[in-house]
Amino acid sequence: MKAWVYGQRRELDDSFADYLDPASTAVVSIDMHRGHLDDSPDCPCPAPRARDVVAPIDDFHDSARALGVRVVHVKSVLRADGSDDVYGIPAAWRRTFPLHVGPIPNAPAHALEGSVWTDWVTRVEPGDLRVENKRRLSAFYPTDLDFLLRNQRISTVVLDGGFTDCCVLNTAFDANNHNYRVIVLRDLVRGTDSHLESAALAMVSLHLGLVLDSSDLLSHWRSLSRTTA
Repeated sequence: MKAWVYGQRRELDDSFADYLDPASTAVVSIDMHRGHLDDSPDCPCPAPRARDVVAPIDDFHDSARALGVRVVHVKSVLRADGSDDVYGIPAAWRRTFPLHVGPIPNAPAHALEGSVWTDWVTRVEPGDLRVENKRRLSAFYPTDLDFLLRNQRISTVVLDGGFTDCCVLNTAFDANNHNYRVIVLRDLVRGTDSHLESAALAMVSLHLGLVLDSSDLLSHWRSLSRTTA
């Protein structure tokens, strides 16, 4: 098994076996909903680079389910009246992100409960788990994700989705601070741009956990499945 460490492929030794046990692992898929992925000028917080990983994420989730690995879908959902964001104390990105990308005309509609912008784009199967009250950057805040994972006896989280340099990175930090083992799938996350994506993955690899390719992780899980069959 090889991991990406500061952008370089490195062989892992057996000391990382606890990171790679599918029985204690959940895939946590972050913010793959229309509010980021819709190909429309009305998209309230566009993440166009992440559209490329919708189908690969669906394929990875299918393979994970087949191996008995739990899949948790997390999405941002704000109260319909905006009271916990745009009409309360707005999230910082609403003011800072437009400095880079320019005005976002429909930004106030982002993630509002009951709107089309909270519709999943990746496929959610009946047996999957859902966390649908993410209100800021981390999948742990202010949600019940930690309670859900601990109740399922999960000790490793495998992250996919977007943005690599924002919600994925924040979730990786929070997961690490909650003592979960963290894996980020290099090929199934997308950042604001390739530079920030690479920087975020480098930070994960140095301080928070493992950066892996999804094919390598699946191959390892399958080898374990054959061994225990």
